[in-house]
Amino acid sequence: MRYDLDDLRLFLHIVTEGSITAGAERMHLSLPSASARVRSLEHHAGVALLIRGRRGVRPTPAGTTLARHARDVLDRTARLESAVAGYTRSPTAPLTLLAGGSAMHRLVPQGLVSFLRAHPDVDVTVCESRTPQTVRMLADGEADLGVVVDDEARDCGLRMEALGDDSLVVIGQPGGIIAGRTSLTFSEVAEHPLVGLDAGSSLRRWIEEHLGPHAPVARYRTTVADLGVLVALAAAGVGLAVVPRRAVDPDQPLAVCELQDPWARRHLLLAWGVKDGATPTATAALAEHLREAALSEGRAGGRGWGAAASDRREAVSGHLGQAARGGSTTPASVDAICEGRC
Repeated sequence: MRYDLDDLRLFLHIVTEGSITAGAERMHLSLPSASARVRSLEHHAGVALLIRGRRGVRPTPAGTTLARHARDVLDRTARLESAVAGYTRSPTAPLTLLAGGSAMHRLVPQGLVSFLRAHPDVDVTVCESRTPQTVRMLADGEADLGVVVDDEARDCGLRMEALGDDSLVVIGQPGGIIAGRTSLTFSEVAEHPLVGLDAGSSLRRWIEEHLGPHAPVARYRTTVADLGVLVALAAAGVGLAVVPRRAVDPDQPLAVCELQDPWARRHLLLAWGVKDGATPTATAALAEHLREAALSEGRAGGRGWGAAASDRREAVSGHLGQAARGGSTTPASVDAICEGRC
């Protein structure tokens, strides 16, 4: 039998999400349409591919085999399209990816490495950028993709999708002053010596803007440019630090406390630049590698970053729904956006 690539993408989404409804949402399909596609797959395969239950679906042995081979097929197809597109794409026009300081820690490097290895003919320019600037550049067509913070990207009109949790926590030396505490406010944190990122960093400026003019005066023993260095300093007992939870290695000895302030709960979104015509294959492929990097972090870090996909959708659905249903979406652009298996 001949397999439709969109059907394979849909099936992978369903298997990953554990739900036909969630898989349909990832493909921007109605539930009846997605269900019909799955039934058609099963009819042509001559075997059940999903076990349907009250709490969702899971693949049968045949479905697991189909999912494994579908991933290989889609990966090879993306490489084929990228190789051919390389002859039409100017080598002087690399993709432009923008992201804040938090996303630049692990997420962007991991996605970038895997993408560049898989697509040797495509170059990428990566710049650290705060969400407001990233949104402006994407809207003006000056960038292809951006990783942004949800609360600063509301109602911007860009097409976006959830990547994962980026909530902030307080970290310190094991057995130190926050040992045994489960949560703190920033005002309580500021009563102790801190270590932080440089004043001009995107994360530091984001925190200070949300604290407002009446923020408690904090004593920073030192500031650094790198998030990894900051975590190491806090672990060594130099001072407390406020960092994204996803920056904390679960195997690293650290005291970790929830930050109670409402602004500490935030999410990362993948935003798409406004371009004429269909989304380029290379852009869709880079987005797929960023999704895979986010999922990989989730598997490594547990609930703090990856959580359930349904939780991430619920957290951002309030301002993603309108963009996802935008009338300007073409079939080609939807296919490019949905390509992948997150």
